[in-house]
Amino acid sequence: MFTIAIIGRPNVGKSTLFNRLVGKKLALVDDRPGVTRDRREGEAKLGDLTFTIVDTAGLEEGEAQSLAGRMRAQTEAAVEQADAIFFMVDARAGIMPDDRFFANLLRRADKPLILIANKAEGRGGGAGALEAFDLGLGEPVPLSAEHGDGFSELYSAICEALPELTGIVGDEDAAAAEPKIFAEEEDGSELDVTKPLRIAIIGRPNAGKSTLLNRILGEDRLLTGPEAGITRDAIGVDFTWGERKLKLFDTAGLRRRARVEDKLEKLAGADGLRAAKFAEVVVLLIDATMPFEKQDLTLADLVVREGRALVIALNKWDLIEDRGTKLRELREEAARILQQVKGVPVVPVSGATGEGIPALIEAIFRVHETWNKRIATAKLNRWLATAIDQTPPPAVAGRRIKIRYITQLRARPPYFVIFGNQLEHLPESYKRFLMNGLRQTFDLPGVPIRLSTKTSENPYAERRSKRG
Repeated sequence: MFTIAIIGRPNVGKSTLFNRLVGKKLALVDDRPGVTRDRREGEAKLGDLTFTIVDTAGLEEGEAQSLAGRMRAQTEAAVEQADAIFFMVDARAGIMPDDRFFANLLRRADKPLILIANKAEGRGGGAGALEAFDLGLGEPVPLSAEHGDGFSELYSAICEALPELTGIVGDEDAAAAEPKIFAEEEDGSELDVTKPLRIAIIGRPNAGKSTLLNRILGEDRLLTGPEAGITRDAIGVDFTWGERKLKLFDTAGLRRRARVEDKLEKLAGADGLRAAKFAEVVVLLIDATMPFEKQDLTLADLVVREGRALVIALNKWDLIEDRGTKLRELREEAARILQQVKGVPVVPVSGATGEGIPALIEAIFRVHETWNKRIATAKLNRWLATAIDQTPPPAVAGRRIKIRYITQLRARPPYFVIFGNQLEHLPESYKRFLMNGLRQTFDLPGVPIRLSTKTSENPYAERRSKRG
């Protein structure tokens, strides 16, 4: 197991990153600088990587016998013992003189170094992340340790910085090496049943969202009526189904932007979209008498882009004749037009009579469990070897694209990374082939799948050629 030390001036977010990687609040975090004084170690997990992470005091200039000087000595000891360094800067504050001073010190340490621009969320953070290029330490990894953004890029940066220790062989002689052999492990889940499951109900105006939610709650909790647009705020209601805690959000009906003229309706629509973004499962309520109109598909696409689990509820089912044939037709249509969430549950319900509500809740629980699913790396790579053997990736300029291995970086939604050579040339059609294979093989219906590629390169190749 390798060791990485987190280095940076005070209050750039080192302890927040440490806590995020170890999965526990082991390090004290506060807005005041200088809270951490001793170095602290913990076992970090990121994707399939397990390593020792060391939180250090903020790098400060000071006399050797002063408190600042002794803290700096602790940090220097951590750098000496580490296999690699996370050098963290504050993207919002920008590059400070101390950052440049300590960047020069760390450059002389001759250790693999990963530059992290923390607090990079939002516009201000994005600009600060670009400014970090000026340190001359390579491309910065934009990160938000507090919000959990950018960790896929951090994973890739670790694999590039420590190819031998992470199992990525980058030199030319090993380009055709077999995929890394992974230890057998069990499938897992990030599901936490102790927390309320956040569910947003969205749909076109007058699809019956409030009526359905009232029926689920068993009371007239929300105002309803034949007029479209009664609901304006995204209303959150706490509820328990069996032993499971739920938080249900009723939202304003979402219409095409060109048809939204009233300012209040614009605000209500924005509120509804925000509720969908912060939900875990989104129920797209469709009027079964007018199914799959363009706006329904637009809303489904929004849910997929936001990475939420999706359930389609066909409301007003009590008005449908020849239900068996109709349901079969609508499920086939959903599978055809919603390829990005193939297998999405399609459940007939009636807010007026209560029909289908238990089946809807069961579908929500099932797709939420899938959304939290983690697949063992060994199983993924056995599947990948078979898939590539049966359908190899195409050649580019006479050289075959080499896919070497795959791992799941995180769940919620399932996010996979494939490593290999020349993957920047991998066609989108082949990526879709892999995603469809993942969905079918590992039973991932109704949830978006994220797949990114990372070309395996040896960051020391240039250094070795210079020495030669």
